[in-house]
Amino acid sequence: MNGKRLVRFFGASLIAAGIAVVGVSGLKWKSGLEAAKPLSAETERPVDAAPIRSQAPLYSKQPKIGEQIGELIIPKLNASLPIYHGTDEDELEKGVGHYAGSVLPGEADNCVLSGHRDTVFRRLGEVGQGDLLIVRTSAGTFTYKVRKVRIVDADDRTVIVPKPKATLTVSTCYPFRYVGPAPQRYVLVANLINERS
Repeated sequence: MNGKRLVRFFGASLIAAGIAVVGVSGLKWKSGLEAAKPLSAETERPVDAAPIRSQAPLYSKQPKIGEQIGELIIPKLNASLPIYHGTDEDELEKGVGHYAGSVLPGEADNCVLSGHRDTVFRRLGEVGQGDLLIVRTSAGTFTYKVRKVRIVDADDRTVIVPKPKATLTVSTCYPFRYVGPAPQRYVLVANLINERS
């Protein structure tokens, strides 16, 4: 009985080893086929591979804090507001502030702008879903369409999180007629729909 078990064990082991050898050989054969594909001279990638798109940067340099970087045009309000890099009180007293930790207008990801509800954004509550926001900078004119209006707590950090595509997030304190430091933020989230150099 012991001899039969030993034979079965060795038989099963040999079968398992054979399957492993065939599997490894198959993988090596497949990777050899991939390596044999002709390469493009420019990119050293297989000729049938999808092209890699490289986008030239929109801005040649990062602006300095306090520097005017463009203007925000809100057609619904017939308003044109200067945008300054930074969101300290110095910038917000002059116009709309661009959160320095976010991308510049027109770039892929989340560009965050903010302003005071009692100055530049006094009428921002009239702007809602489907309205346009236009940003003009040295890199071009970028048109965004508001896809969502949010009201969030003042300490809500989701306003500044990265986005998978070019997004403009505009925020101000809320409620608009609140006396003292407002407990919430009125937020417009807009997607880039058009750009013009």
